[in-house]
Amino acid sequence: MSAELISGKDLATNIKKDLAVEVEELKKQGVTPHLTVVLVGHDPASESYVKGKEKACAETGMGSNVIRLDETISEDELIQTVDKLNKDDAVHGILVQLPLPDHIDEQKIIDLIDPEKDVDGFHPVNIGRLVTEQEGMVSCTPLGIMEMLDSKNIEIQGKNAVVVGASNIVGKPVAQLLLNRGATITNCHIYTEDLKAHTKMADILVVAVGKAHLITADHVKEGAAVIDVGINRLEDGSMTGDVDFENVKEKASYISPVPGGVGPMTITILLKNTIIACKRQENVE
Repeated sequence: MSAELISGKDLATNIKKDLAVEVEELKKQGVTPHLTVVLVGHDPASESYVKGKEKACAETGMGSNVIRLDETISEDELIQTVDKLNKDDAVHGILVQLPLPDHIDEQKIIDLIDPEKDVDGFHPVNIGRLVTEQEGMVSCTPLGIMEMLDSKNIEIQGKNAVVVGASNIVGKPVAQLLLNRGATITNCHIYTEDLKAHTKMADILVVAVGKAHLITADHVKEGAAVIDVGINRLEDGSMTGDVDFENVKEKASYISPVPGGVGPMTITILLKNTIIACKRQENVE
């Protein structure tokens, strides 16, 4: 048995084609979805992510711009920048690229973003809406994971879903999304004792901790669907996930690769969220 691959790269390409059509329809109504990214400092990884976002926006016909700020900017100056974007009707989505410099309170900045423009889905209001199953913006990576599962018609309701990782960005929201869809959830983390005992129960296993090959074949139930969110650099410079892909794929029914799995979906869902935010703000379909 060898698992069927869930290619986020292929799925993202197809979704972006649909989004481009959607943007074209909006433009006919005189509306162009617009994303503004705020980048503080010159972190190479952040620069790379931002370039990817700019490219993806251009591919789908959306408007986008990047506000680049020096890493020495004061917290007050960044607050003023976010406040200005909140008030700008031409901006439908605001993304403040994380991490921020140590002298700036990240949560304080996230809390200041208008929840309707919070296309990252990090604002406490949007997290609360997710928990209470109300309409709101949902974090991009978790939503991308759900799209990947749905693309293969993987049954969620009534299944055991185990999420390894409890971050506010991936672990907690993806666990909540799975719970909202009727799965029975176990959320594991660094303090979990006997991790294997939990993961072996999973029909759906999502791993997001950033530890190369943490999950081996021994951790996985026969026929499980495995989503690997981890991105780790090995000594030879190659990229790998949190899952021992080569061995686990012989036991799982579905598995996502690294690279080419969850990563491409994250930016694609960011575009989708921006279009949703645009429609809500402009009152168009």
